[in-house]
Parts: sequence; C-alpha cells; structure tokens
Amino acid sequence: MHWAWVVAGVSFIALVGAASFRAAPGALIEPLRAEFGWTTGTISLAISINLLLYGLTAPFAAALMDKFGVRVVVTYALTMVAIGSGLTVFMTASWQLVLLWGVVVGLGTGSMALAFVATITGRWFVKHRGLVTGVLTAGGAAGQLVFLPTVAWLSESYGWRLASLVICIAALAVVPLAAFFLREYPRDVGLLPLGATEDTPPPPSGGAARRALTALESAARTRPFWLLAGGFAICGASTNGLVGTHFIPAAHDHGMPTTTAAGLLALVGVFDIVGTIVSGWLTDKVDSRLLLAAYYALRGLSLMLLPQLFGASAHPSMLVFIIFYGLDWVATVPPTVALCRQYFGMSGPVVFGWVFASHQLGAALAASAAGLTRDHLGSYDLAWYVAGGLCIGAAVLSASLARRPEDAPRDLARQGAAG
Repeated sequence: MHWAWVVAGVSFIALVGAASFRAAPGALIEPLRAEFGWTTGTISLAISINLLLYGLTAPFAAALMDKFGVRVVVTYALTMVAIGSGLTVFMTASWQLVLLWGVVVGLGTGSMALAFVATITGRWFVKHRGLVTGVLTAGGAAGQLVFLPTVAWLSESYGWRLASLVICIAALAVVPLAAFFLREYPRDVGLLPLGATEDTPPPPSGGAARRALTALESAARTRPFWLLAGGFAICGASTNGLVGTHFIPAAHDHGMPTTTAAGLLALVGVFDIVGTIVSGWLTDKVDSRLLLAAYYALRGLSLMLLPQLFGASAHPSMLVFIIFYGLDWVATVPPTVALCRQYFGMSGPVVFGWVFASHQLGAALAASAAGLTRDHLGSYDLAWYVAGGLCIGAAVLSASLARRPEDAPRDLARQGAAG
C-alpha cells in the first residue's frame, strides 16, 4: 500500500479530532444562556471570533507547514484545541468565553483548516487528488456535525462542562497518531506522489508569514481570486455561520427539543460525507466552475424554503431538506481547491488558505448577524432568506470564472508561471 493512503487516513482522523470542539457552539448556546444569562448575541460573538480566526490562521498555517513540517503544526494545533476546550469548564464571565472558545480554539482549529487538506493532497496525490480532497473535507465537516448529538446529550444529561472535557480528550487522543504516522513528503519514505512520474518540487524558501502575505499580494491582483473568495465567503455564511451555529436554537424556537435538532444536524454530517466524496470524484471529471455554480444555486433555493419547514418534530419535509442540504454542505470545497491549484500553481494551497479565510469571514459575520436578528426580531426568518439570496449571487460569481488560466488576464498567467 502506498504511504499516501496512510497519510490520508491519519489526516482524516486528525481533521475529525480538530472538528470535535467545533461541534459545541450550536449545542451549547441554550445551556450557556440558561446558566449565565448571556444573550444569543454575546455567545454568537465568541463563535464569530472563533470562525474568523479559524479562517485567518489557515494561510499562515499552510506556510508554516512548508517551513516547519506538517507533523509539528498539526500536533500543536490539536493541543491548542484541547487546552481551549478544557479550560472553558472554569469560566465565569463572557470575556473568558471569547478568549478560550473564540481565540485559543479558533487559532488551533484554524491550523487544521482546509488549507491542511490542500497541502496533503498537493504533496501526496496526483491520481485521485480530487477524490481524496473530498474525503478529507468530509472528515473535517462531518466531524463537527456528527459530534453534535453526543455534545447535546452530555450537556443535557450531565452539564455542558462534561461535554467540553470529552471534546478535550478527543482532541488529545489524536496527537500520538499525528506525531508518529504523518510524513512530510513522499520522498521521505522513498516514494513519488501517488500517480506521479516525477517528485513534487520543494516549496519556495523564506519565512512563513512572508510567503503567506506574498501569495495574497500576488493573488489579490487577479480577478479569479476575488471571484473565488467572494463565492467562498457566501459559502461560509450559509453553512458554518448560519446553519452550523443557529439551526439548533432556531429549531428550539419552534418547539423542537435540542437533542432532536442536534440529531438532524448530525444527519447533515452523514450525508455531507457522501456529497463531498462524490463532489471530489466529479471534480476529477467535470469543469469545477460549473460544479460550484450548481452547488451554490441549489443551496440558495433550499435555504429560502427552510423557514416554512421548522416545527416541533422532524417531519418528512424537514428530513428531505436535511438530506439535500447535507449532500451540498461542503461539496464546494474540492472544486475550489482544484481551481486554486489550476490558477495559482505551487502557491495554490496558500492561496486557498486566503480564500478559506474569506469563507470564515463570511461565517463570522453571519453568526453575529443572525444572533442579532434573533434578538431584535424574535425569529431567524430574515437570516434564512438573505442567505438564500446570497447563494444565488455566489452561483453567478462562480459561472463568471475564466475556463482556463490562459483565458484570464495576463498578470495571472505570469504569476501562475512564477508559482
């Protein structure tokens, strides 16, 4: 068996471990509000900071992986997730929630964001690259959703503190796997990347921060970067920021038990695995621009229907939405990674880190805006409709991308050659 599959397997487990704490926010809003009297807007602020740092850390983490190695960065990232989740059991004030839940865990999970997926697949795979990107992406996204029923059950049965400790232990349990089994490059074990006929060239030399900022400066001069970043910002707003954070309290507003709503989000995670793997397979065969446009348009239509589907129980119409939305949850990632690699060459993983930062910026804004909408209007309906309209806009942005790098402006062609 090619060692690339071992690296992919450990990366999958590590991504699920890092995602475990990200399951907590939506399930713990109600217990935190009940114990401390904090408003939804206050708790959403901590979630927004977490989402923002989760994105902004990604491009620097990708560059740090090039400089110090994947194993070092992943080990420290998982440790930060464990520390942040473990210390929350001692918090008594909202600023501590922002510091631990927002800053510490945001930085830790950001170092294990989707730029990590782009780095692993770019180094280890030529054959099946899109498919493996889909599988790893599904692991990260599904991990945070599949943990939800456990987090919700622990919180209701034993309190939210035990739920946080279980998450801490889950993250720590993955550290030995990352430390012992991850390898930096195929050449370290005497191999070529899977399906390659020549070795992967080494990354450019220089400081990690400098490389991340240089990649941003170069990419920001191109039209494809802004189209990808704009679409992915809307992607984040309509998934992690809105549905991932506020679906459970929104369902609770309509009389649905928290554990039932958490189970529905977990079901999103199950179908997300299927949808993202299929999307990765399609990315190897179909124009990525067309895939993105279709994913965003279908997501937008489904979100516009969601306000009419909420009820006290999980009726068939809601289950249809959950299945459909789960298939589309992060199906956008494999084609976006492929387009970044296509347009920006060797700098593709770092540029994708910046595109992913826009994803999390959109998620952070949506998490706070939806919380404030609920506080002021008494319902989330407006948030669902706005998100649906934005997704239709993201479909238009994706369809506007140039088919090939050589069809893009000249400055992009020069930068791709330089990369």
